[in-house]
Amino acid sequence: MQISAIRDALADAARDVVLPAGLRALTCTGYVPDAITEPHFFVADYEQTFDRAMRRALDELEFTTRVLVGRQDDRASQQLLDSMLSGSGPASLKAAIEAARGAPGEYALGGLAHDLHVMRVQGYRWYEHQGTEYVGAELIIKVIGEG
Repeated sequence: MQISAIRDALADAARDVVLPAGLRALTCTGYVPDAITEPHFFVADYEQTFDRAMRRALDELEFTTRVLVGRQDDRASQQLLDSMLSGSGPASLKAAIEAARGAPGEYALGGLAHDLHVMRVQGYRWYEHQGTEYVGAELIIKVIGEG
């Protein structure tokens, strides 16, 4: 699997969320950005497990992604974050990213991987990024594909 291409494809999939009217569109990057244009989703860290099947047939990547929201209004910011962390709905990152799995029998992320799964949310808290504080959380995404 080509890790940089998968990072970019995850960001592309996340762009499909639909935020409430009057809010900026979600900015998404496949890498940790120097500066945040909030709300912002990005792929941060990853872990790679090689050889989940014999002869390099399958590798497993576990991506830690992060979504950050501005703090103009603490309650409204957390409500927006909650909608993006929901398991379903137009603003759901899980729904948007898992839509990139493709139809049954198709490869995920436009052919870059066998499959993917948004596994969990963690780290719901305040984050500092380049000296500015945001409310945010991490989503853990498992991607499997050829080694």
